[in-house]
Amino acid sequence: MKQRIYIYTSIVGGYFDKEFAEATIALFERLKNKEVVFVVSDLMQGELEKAPTHVQELLQTYEKNYPDCFEYVLATQEATELADKYIVEKIVGKASYTDCRHIAVATVSKVDIVAR
Repeated sequence: MKQRIYIYTSIVGGYFDKEFAEATIALFERLKNKEVVFVVSDLMQGELEKAPTHVQELLQTYEKNYPDCFEYVLATQEATELADKYIVEKIVGKASYTDCRHIAVATVSKVDIVAR
């Protein structure tokens, strides 16, 4: 069974960042080799709309060429409640609420890995 990896917008942008390019390109190679499935949430898709065009186009190209290697999930009410619990229980601070939402969506979606 393929590993299901929840990706953040920063993973896609990391492809073009000198500091993160090597690891990010290797991750995308695993996708091209059909070793993994990228789990993409509606949260990330919303964030991606604000990203530079080349970042958006990179993910679109991979989605087009490897559609069976993508899974799309939603930020459900259950995920929102879990993210709120992370804040209430002081697992993370309020400034990290966006990250909490991503982690909660990934948790509810039962992914294998969260890549940030």
